[in-house]
Amino acid sequence: MSITIKEIAAAAGVSRGTVDRVLHNRKGVNQDVAQEIQELADKLGYVPNRAGKILAARKQQIRFGCMLPDLGNPFFKGVIDGFRRAESELKDYGVSVDVIHLRGFDAKTHVETLQKMAAEEYSGMCLTTLDVPEVQKEIYSITQNGIPVVSVNTDIPDSGRICYVGTDYAKAGHTAAGMLSLITRAESLKESEHCEKILIVSGSFKIRGHNERISGFKAGLDSHHICYDIVDTVEAFDDNDDSYRLTRDILVQHTEITSVFIVAGGVPGVYRAVKELKRNTLIILAFDELPEIRQAISEGGIGFTICQEPEMQGYMGIMRLFGYLMEEGKKDVHDYITDTIIKIADNI
Repeated sequence: MSITIKEIAAAAGVSRGTVDRVLHNRKGVNQDVAQEIQELADKLGYVPNRAGKILAARKQQIRFGCMLPDLGNPFFKGVIDGFRRAESELKDYGVSVDVIHLRGFDAKTHVETLQKMAAEEYSGMCLTTLDVPEVQKEIYSITQNGIPVVSVNTDIPDSGRICYVGTDYAKAGHTAAGMLSLITRAESLKESEHCEKILIVSGSFKIRGHNERISGFKAGLDSHHICYDIVDTVEAFDDNDDSYRLTRDILVQHTEITSVFIVAGGVPGVYRAVKELKRNTLIILAFDELPEIRQAISEGGIGFTICQEPEMQGYMGIMRLFGYLMEEGKKDVHDYITDTIIKIADNI
């Protein structure tokens, strides 16, 4: 026979309301008393009733805060759509989702925003942010205060987050290298000394996923025995204007470049520079399914793009937080890795 809240209250010499508050992580109980009640519940073998917890959740507001560097980056629209789908499905449980919008990758701005979010006392957070010590420290402080955090789209593993929801960036980079090997195989057969000259246009070097894509790409080039030389690697911050300017300047200086690997955003800017310079033989390696990328593929300027299910990332980020709250953090939360999907003109 399972132990009840009433029996725990009797054993602890407190009211049922006090036990209920402790077991459902609500405030208003002395920390020492709360610890004693939790230890007693564990000792007696208390197993929370899921239906009862859901009913309890309906009586209290569950607010999730989601921080994204989405201003100026249309990729994140899909992630936000996923947040909203999860919010709609969980509205009967009192769940609401606040999206906090940032522009760019300034560490100070990200830290200050996290501090403001901590003051809001959210029930949990989904974060797309920088993998740098000052941000890791801020997230760790949040998690130590009992607020679960899920890293969405790019990981921050050394932060105390409960799990990661997003793409396998190293695999995506490796996949891009595999596609390049298929495209260049004919050239390699014609020229015994054919060697790819590659420009890498990255987003922010402070984003873990961008760095993992680059390392995965290089590992893939090596595994496919592709002769290559990285002519330059530039940081364009997912910005089309920066991507255009940097790409155009480098292509003018280095006419030997044969392919451009675009790690994150900025694809339209790169494509514009390539078109203006009439470098039609350049191979452009791109990610994600934005309208401009679909247009470039339909024009034949880009052969393919590698997608990562952004809507599912947002959706599963919220669902992972909600599941963690319902289980009261007593079960490990596994990462959710979205599919790596190659799209060409025939299936985009």
